Amino acid sequence: MAGTRHRGRLIRSYIAERIDFGSQDIVRETAHKFGISRQAVNKHLRRLVNDGYVAVQGTTRSRRYSLSIIDRQTIALELGKQLEENQVWRQRIEPSLPEIPSHATGIWAYGFQEMLNNAIDHSSGTNVAIDIKCTTTSTEMTILDDGYGIFRKIKNSLGLEDERHAVFELSKGKLTTDPDNHTGEGIFFTSQMFDEFSIDSGSVYFLHRSPDEEYWVFENDEYVTGTWIRMKLSNDTKRTPKEVFDAFTGDDDYGFTKTVVPVDLARYGNDVLISRSQARRVLMRLDRFNIVLLNFKNVEQVGQGFADEVFRVFARAHPGIELIPIDANPQVMAMIRRANPQV
Repeated sequence: MAGTRHRGRLIRSYIAERIDFGSQDIVRETAHKFGISRQAVNKHLRRLVNDGYVAVQGTTRSRRYSLSIIDRQTIALELGKQLEENQVWRQRIEPSLPEIPSHATGIWAYGFQEMLNNAIDHSSGTNVAIDIKCTTTSTEMTILDDGYGIFRKIKNSLGLEDERHAVFELSKGKLTTDPDNHTGEGIFFTSQMFDEFSIDSGSVYFLHRSPDEEYWVFENDEYVTGTWIRMKLSNDTKRTPKEVFDAFTGDDDYGFTKTVVPVDLARYGNDVLISRSQARRVLMRLDRFNIVLLNFKNVEQVGQGFADEVFRVFARAHPGIELIPIDANPQVMAMIRRANPQV
């Protein structure tokens, strides 16, 4: 009997996770996963609905499921140097989180305080709104300020071509508009810790999903004022802050010495990465790292000039930097090895 109850909980937990993921065929997926009938899956779904964990809209084929929000809070604060992110965390945010493992709380502590500190120090805004939404499987938090806009500020500070280029630089890490007071590590590590991390500001929306290293950049139809940050984390995540730091820091001094570069973000629309100028866009500021993982996911091909600039010219000028291509298809790898057979 205990085994049957345990299996039932596993099935319902899986159903909730697929709903949270946004699956459109929950019954089929669950039936296949556990080797049970569609009728059995529907029985578990009805229990989740009756217990208040899942909301349902529509009927029969148009039916759509969503996780019920079991707790939601909105906090409005005035920005200013007198606002301290650690106090807000201890007094307002941590008590609002559901019962989760200590390492998950550690991720929220790091991510929230880094993002609120950015709003305090960099946004030039006057107000910030924090929204916390909890379901049975995950917690989601948004932080919205009414300031200058993060991508616009980076673009203007670094003299970049446009706000999309600012997103690309931000994804590499070690980027700050105030180097005397900040290292530029907060957004990079936060984006790696959470299941989903997104920034909506100005003309650009940026989304990073872990652990699959998926990066998405969209152009907004309307200009978004201020900066809107969203973080989402599974309540039973196995990820820990330490393992994320360990993946990108040196063994001896824990310096931020390793980064992963989503090469696909260097493209505009359907551009093919063929030119040396495109390569130099990818290489910008990479001399600050010892190890660079160049992620070629979703890049179908690269040109000879692009590959030569990265893997021969830059590599020869910076022998102390290890360039490692990852997720490159055979066509891309062939062009890379043409430029540098040792890769």
